[in-house]
Amino acid sequence: MRALQVTRLDGPAALEVNDVPEPTPGEDDVLVDVRAVGVSFPDLLLSRGEYQMKPDLPFQLGVDFAGVVRTAPAGSGFAAGDRVACVLPWGGAAEVVALGADSVFPLPGTVSFEAGAAMPLNYLTAQFALATRAGLREGETVLVHGAAGGVGTATIQVAKGYGARTIAVVSTEEKGDLARAAGADEVVPVDGFLAGVKELTDGRGVDVVMDVVGGDLMTDSLRSLAPLGRLLVVGFTGGTIPEVRVNRLLLNNIDVRGVGWGAHAMVRPGFMREQWEALVPMMESGVVAPPVVRTYPFEEMGTALTELAERRALGKSVVLL
Repeated sequence: MRALQVTRLDGPAALEVNDVPEPTPGEDDVLVDVRAVGVSFPDLLLSRGEYQMKPDLPFQLGVDFAGVVRTAPAGSGFAAGDRVACVLPWGGAAEVVALGADSVFPLPGTVSFEAGAAMPLNYLTAQFALATRAGLREGETVLVHGAAGGVGTATIQVAKGYGARTIAVVSTEEKGDLARAAGADEVVPVDGFLAGVKELTDGRGVDVVMDVVGGDLMTDSLRSLAPLGRLLVVGFTGGTIPEVRVNRLLLNNIDVRGVGWGAHAMVRPGFMREQWEALVPMMESGVVAPPVVRTYPFEEMGTALTELAERRALGKSVVLL
């Protein structure tokens, strides 16, 4: 079978499509014929050796993927022919993948393989951030940094699914259009976003900030919070890790909360399936519909990752097998 492999840690340009043996599933594994693979930020970091997990070379990329079950163990809840979405720390970028049933999720019939491959990492992260870490309540307001990216658009849609108002922070008009199409109620430019937030909330501020960017946005993100607000630290795509002056937390009784979805979810059997079940009604209602802006042939995942690295990618990109 074909597999997309990292054989040296030189980034996306060094990826190779190689012929490797098909996996032999363990007695508890689901065997999946892969149809589509999501392009994710962890894939980019893995290709450079910069991710917190460092698999031995060579290894396959692929965090998110979707396909059709070939075989499944009794009691797994799956059967041959089922359409599924899947998530792994790495290893999904191949024509056939074997993995545990906890990492496999039923794909509603209305959801394409492309959309299915765009969901697990971003939407489970967003659901964990908003429901588990932020305790989001209906009627609250969520400010979303990096709103035109994969996690950003997922956060907009999951927040809407929970009945929240969303304000998207973007750097260009094109990204603003994508955020609106994903469901954002309002859009503000990143330059001067604090003033825009204060105006839109009549000076009160927002209840939750979803921050995948980090960098120099942190101080104004804290200032944008309403009393008892929660700032969620999800990542640092801006390239630098900010420091927080903790006296700011006292002023309005605000919190800064880390969001490490994988470290929490992947060691708790059944947790990801519960998350997915919370998202299914949102998929069926249409509020969760990943904006797959571009698809690529399997051999061009390196190109897709390069565009992600250069912050030219909008929404979620997917490679097709």
